[in-house]
Amino acid sequence: MSYACKVIDSPVGKLTLVANGSKLSAVLWENDKPERVRLGPMREEPDNPVLAEAERQLNEYFAGKRNGFDLELEFQGTEFQRKVWEALLTIPFGETRSYREIAMQIGNPKAVRAVGAATGKNPISIIAPCHRVLGASGDLTGFAGGLGTKRQLLDLEGGEAQHAGV
Repeated sequence: MSYACKVIDSPVGKLTLVANGSKLSAVLWENDKPERVRLGPMREEPDNPVLAEAERQLNEYFAGKRNGFDLELEFQGTEFQRKVWEALLTIPFGETRSYREIAMQIGNPKAVRAVGAATGKNPISIIAPCHRVLGASGDLTGFAGGLGTKRQLLDLEGGEAQHAGV
């Protein structure tokens, strides 16, 4: 299987958008570790309609004109990882959750560390908002795009101030 990809500029650096057929499979960071998200071979397709729509929606998000995304997503990972990534999609714009809250949401309250590991491998950054997940104390914790980028995304959304539950 070959994936279509397109590199775009954003306020948080270059992002690589990746699609498989009609679904978005990944939003990768400029300095992403190659082993963080494992996909097959990729080919540049700057005119791919899925990638063009993802770029349009991301541009609106960064411009403060969008607080949610309407894209078909394809999460490739274990069943547990997919549950965590689907849970990320339920965190409202401008709010945050703790890893513990996500573990409880997916029905596995003792899996806090595993939730953290799965969150770190989220292939569809920003759109599946792993930046909205904080440590139990409310601190910023590991983030594939870097903690400065996590802060920037939360600031864009007015995050943390509206956080309830940590």
